[in-house]
Amino acid sequence: MLTMPLLEGLDGVEKMSKSKGNYIGISEAPGEMFGKLMSIPDTLMWRYYDLLSFRSIEDIAALRRETEAGRNPRDAKVALAQEIVARFHSAAAADRALEDFEARFRHGAVPDEIAEVTIALAGAAGLGICPLLKQARLVPSTTEAQRSIEQGAVKVDGQRIDDRGLQLGAGCYVVQVGKRRWARVTLAAGAP
Repeated sequence: MLTMPLLEGLDGVEKMSKSKGNYIGISEAPGEMFGKLMSIPDTLMWRYYDLLSFRSIEDIAALRRETEAGRNPRDAKVALAQEIVARFHSAAAADRALEDFEARFRHGAVPDEIAEVTIALAGAAGLGICPLLKQARLVPSTTEAQRSIEQGAVKVDGQRIDDRGLQLGAGCYVVQVGKRRWARVTLAAGAP
């Protein structure tokens, strides 16, 4: 009986699964797909190559030898991400995803397409950063918001936030959690 190998998810531990939140969906936007592929551990990248790439076994082995000899593993990961994005979208989409990825992660640029969220202050002078992160759906819970702040993963308008008690007043803010979760949040004064 022939058995198909299971592909580990983005965490490198559990099998890839939507319910575990460690998956790459084939219908995801090119930039999201590219970013997720770039986030896999370097050691797991070779399993992804073996199971997902249309490259020959010889090509993959040669690429692995080059990496072990000192070539930056990021180069191999970029090639894999572009191949997968091109398969499900197009070569042009793969190129745009790479450009966007480089702009964001090498140069700190804000992605072209981010969620737009408006939160009514309902008469309050401001909103705490933790509830803001939760209401903007950048984190699933206030506890996760606090953890993200403690880990230095939260930025508002490009500035890292380390104060869990920060209050933001009415205005528009670009909020980032980690490298892939972004939102343009408008805190609107007045009634909800």
